[in-house]
Amino acid sequence: MRYADVPGIGPCSRLALGTMAYTPDNMEQAAGLLDAFLAIGGNTIDTAHNYGGEWVGRSELAIGRWLADRGTRDRVVIIDKGAHPDETGPRVHPAAIDSDLKDSLQRLGVEYIDLYMLHRDDPSVPVGPIVEALNAHIQAGRVRAIAASNWTCERIDLFNAYARERGLAGFVASSINLSLARAKEARWPGCISAGPEERTWHDRTKLPIFSWSSQAGGFFTGRYAPDRPDDPEMVRVYYSAENWERLRRAEELGRAKGVTANQIALAFVLHQTFPTFAIIGPLTPQEFASSTAAEDLTLTPDEVRWLDLE
Repeated sequence: MRYADVPGIGPCSRLALGTMAYTPDNMEQAAGLLDAFLAIGGNTIDTAHNYGGEWVGRSELAIGRWLADRGTRDRVVIIDKGAHPDETGPRVHPAAIDSDLKDSLQRLGVEYIDLYMLHRDDPSVPVGPIVEALNAHIQAGRVRAIAASNWTCERIDLFNAYARERGLAGFVASSINLSLARAKEARWPGCISAGPEERTWHDRTKLPIFSWSSQAGGFFTGRYAPDRPDDPEMVRVYYSAENWERLRRAEELGRAKGVTANQIALAFVLHQTFPTFAIIGPLTPQEFASSTAAEDLTLTPDEVRWLDLE
């Protein structure tokens, strides 16, 4: 497993374990996957206040039970997210942040969260109160560092400029979709994918990306084809002539390197010109092995550009 430093946290495994589907109801499977992740050297676990299916928070409860059973808190970096919209609309304000963070700490059974992300943005809200609220939690020891999930580069700039001018902590990372298959539109409302402008901005600022849907929801596994439009969401988001060409090139390069197109797609995320981490969601030990093999691949800058049709 390879690692990279995140300001305020230290070394994070470049493969982060996504736990959206973990719940106490599937505890045996969840604990086994968490154990397997640690066994291969992973240390970064991604969850959120609203993860866990119909009953929000169950992902955090499952992770909390595993942390208590295994005594592994000091071995892992916990990424958690709050202030996600609910049925009433956006919730990016100090009261929602305070409430969600309190819930998350209780569910996880921990005293602090390593990297706390705001799980959407509300551009109508000034950044000042948000900066102040998050910094109060840092100063209280409830959070070590803060980041944005699905915020635009422009809003991150505003947030970090406000923080910098006042000697406060700013966002140290961003979590958006970065994948070889370019999203045609948002997969879910309020979500952001890294296109050319976002990649240029991250190359300039070197702000790390923790990429969700790093392998484009399985687009590169062979399950999808232009004549198989049976998944409306995949058709809406990823079915395009450009992405089919990216898939063809990933398959071609994979054959040359003796790996799968899906592994090439994951390696693409990890070979950007700025720091990147890929959030993965393996369901079996074999899928862990596939991801770690992809992490060990080397792509040249020319190969990265060629894969992305440049």
